[in-house]
Formats: sequence, C-alpha cells, structure tokens
Amino acid sequence: MLQKFKPAKSEDKQALKAETAALREKLLAQQQLIREKKLPIIILLEGWAAAGKGSMISSLISEIDPRFYNVVSPVIRPEKEERYPFLYPYFAAIPENGKIMFYDAGWMDSAVSKYLRRDITKKEYKARIQAVQEFERQLRDGGYLILKLFLHISEKEQGKRLAALRENYETEWRVADDDVWQHREYNTFAETYDAFMDKTDDPIPWHVLDGEDKKVAVRDALKLLTDLIDQGLEKGRYVGKPFKEKFPLKKMPRLSEVDLSPTIEDAEYRKELKKLQKRLGELHNVIYRRKIPVILCYEGWDAAGKGGNIRRITKPLDPRGVDVMPIASPEPHEINRHFLWRFWTRLPRTGHICVFDRTWYGRVMVERLEGFCSEADWKRAYAEINEFERQLTDWGAVVLKFWIQIDSDTQLQRFTDRQNTPEKQWKLTDEDWRNREKWPQYEEAIDEMLQKTSTENAPWFIIESNDKKYARIKTLRIVIDALEKACAKYEE
Repeated sequence: MLQKFKPAKSEDKQALKAETAALREKLLAQQQLIREKKLPIIILLEGWAAAGKGSMISSLISEIDPRFYNVVSPVIRPEKEERYPFLYPYFAAIPENGKIMFYDAGWMDSAVSKYLRRDITKKEYKARIQAVQEFERQLRDGGYLILKLFLHISEKEQGKRLAALRENYETEWRVADDDVWQHREYNTFAETYDAFMDKTDDPIPWHVLDGEDKKVAVRDALKLLTDLIDQGLEKGRYVGKPFKEKFPLKKMPRLSEVDLSPTIEDAEYRKELKKLQKRLGELHNVIYRRKIPVILCYEGWDAAGKGGNIRRITKPLDPRGVDVMPIASPEPHEINRHFLWRFWTRLPRTGHICVFDRTWYGRVMVERLEGFCSEADWKRAYAEINEFERQLTDWGAVVLKFWIQIDSDTQLQRFTDRQNTPEKQWKLTDEDWRNREKWPQYEEAIDEMLQKTSTENAPWFIIESNDKKYARIKTLRIVIDALEKACAKYEE
C-alpha cells in the first residue's frame, strides 16, 4: 500500500476550504443521527511519527459534541497493562452504541514496533495479526463502523519535522527515542507496515492519506468518515453471519450420558481436601513468580454447587492474587457494547487467578433461549468465543472450563431445601423456577455448547455434582494438574 502510494495533487485552496467546511457541517448533522440509530464508531489513526496524527484528530473532533466521543492513546500503556493480553487496551476502549472512539495509534503500531524491537517472536507476531483480523471482524459483525487511516509522509519529511520539534525547547519532549529509531529504520518500518496492512485490509480496508498536505488529508478523512456514517445510517447496524472455523475440539459426552453416581466418603473427603488445598496454595506462589495467568470458568445448573466449589478453590489462595467475578445480567453500558467487552475488562493480570462465576457462555445459553440476542448473534458466538479463548491461551493463560452437572431430581430437592430454610431462601428466585421449566431446551443448548467449544487449548470438564464433595475434589485435582503442567512447561 505504501509502495503504491501517490502524493496528493495540488488543489485550489478556496475550493478545498469550502469542501472541508461543508463536510464539517455534514458531520455535525450526522452526530445526532448516530446517537438515535445507536451506531458505535471506531476511528483508528495510525501513521509515521510526526505525521500529524494529533492535529488530524483535533480537526476531526472540532464539530462533534464532546459528550459523544473519546480519544485514547492505547499505545502509551502503563506497566500494569503490559501484563494483559495484546488486545486488552483496544477492546477495553471500544465505545458504547451511539458514540465515537478515536484511537491515537493502536494495534498496528504496537504489534509492528514490538516485532521490530524483537520483544515478540515471529510466531507471536503472526498470532497478533490473526488476533487483529478476528478483533476487527467481531466488531464489524457486532454492528461497529470502523475507519482505519494511515498518515503517510516521506523519510525526508519525517526527518525535517522531527528536527524542528527537537530544536524547540517547548516541543522537544514530543520526540521519543522510538521516534528517532523509527526514522533511522524508516525503510524497514515501511516494509513491515505495508505487509501488516495487506494482511489486515479485509474485512475493514485501510486508507492511506497524504500527511504532507495536512489540509487535503483532513478533507479526505472527513469525506471517508461521513461516507461511512451515511452507509451505516442507510443500511442500519450490520449483523454478521455465523461462520465456521476449524478448531481442534475434544469429544464431549451429552449430559444425558454422564454418570452422576460417583461419591466420596467424608473421611477421605476431609483428607483429600486438606492435601489438595495445600498443594494449590503452593502452586499459587509459583504461577505468581512466573507470571502465568489463570482463568477458571464455572457454568452449571442452578443449585448445582458452583458457589461451594469456588470457595474450596479460593480458600488456600492469597486473596491479593485472586478475583472472583460473579456475572449477572449485563448492565446498560455493557449491553451497549460487544458482548465480550465485559469479560475482556475483567481478565486477570499475569500471575493472577480469575474465577468467573458464569461466563461469556451466557450468549449461547440464557441469551439464546430467552431471546436476548438474535439467532445470528448466538450462532456466530461459538467461533467468536473459541477465538477469544485462543487469544487468551496464546497470551500464556491457563483456561479451564467447568460444567457443574446434576440431575433434575437433585435440583428439585435442593430448590425445596432452599425454599424451606430461611437463611437459604435468598438463593432461590422466580427466575430459577422458570429456568427449571425449560430444562430440556437448556440441556439441548448446553450439549451443543460443549460439542462446539471444548477446544484442546481451553477444554470443558463436566463435574459430577450430585455429591458436592466429590465435585470439589475432582475440580481441585483438575486445577492442580493443569497448573503443574503449566509450570513444568515454563521450565522447559
């Protein structure tokens, strides 16, 4: 793309000024329609150091109500964010429906700079390109309008601008060491940027603008943005179609085939619980030192024993290094974003453990059956979830998913016990009874979920929980085994 780029031709100044003014007026009129139609818009502005990204954003936002846009610079990442997955700052910053988000540099700059600095391997770089492709497609399929711009200037022009900035006491701070390095390795960066844009030009195309003629670049950016908004207003929110992607899957039994008879004697339970919790506490220290993130996902029938199971997992852990995330119905600001957003923003830092009490799988269970999302949304979610979890394991996370299984009679017995025990009545809701009436529909959805999302990198484990004590011991053993393998792999 950069190799084929042709500089902007000289234009009549008055005509250019008039056209730019008209486009600003158009954008001003569009902002209210964006809000009414609940269109979320992302504008990614990449480009060379000193190409004018900051002034370009200032020009684009000049006519927009400041209540409905934000500007972020995810490339400037605090140390704590370096301990999250690559896409964390970009997914965390996506806007709500009806709002606009400007990224002052983003996923391309970060991936290319780290690759050329050799902070990441070629394999990791390829994984990041794949993650970007998935990220952009997921947002597009979720109704986001995305505009990707690259401000291009020549090596000579960049050197001239950097020198001017460094000569002025008031602006020399704006030239970072990385900017000088980029200029010194201009050709290498140009080649790598070019390849990155070629690989990520679909489904969201790149637009290269002439950063050496700022007025033309602003006009072109405004034209691209207003045209994109016109398309969104005319066609409405895009809804992506379900798609299939090949993931290595583990064969899973249907729930009706699971033997729920296993039990454990009280004496053995107490002995094993003490031994396993001690070992888990020891491993927590190891994964913290080695910065291995751990994500434990709990799903299961109401009254299956998730809470008690989670308590036995977290009891031996240092509370400063573990978080339990109880996931309820999404709040308005969560509904107004991509469904994975509220989980991206709850991920643990490296070396920490996060336990999700219900997860992103609500998309293909309760949201599917209760009509909280479209059929296309939940059918598409299987592949989107597999992509999300692959990105987590590529990051180095241990991802374990537990389905806590009981039979219908056991659930009824526990519901009745809760109903008749005053201190337990808060655990039982009308929704629990309504869900119970749909047991066959939920079982069908769960079977499909297990079959389509139990990948080799993030497998499902069905935990037989008619005997809660047996379920706790089995879960502890699975977690300990996975952590020991992760620690041993780290030492290889």
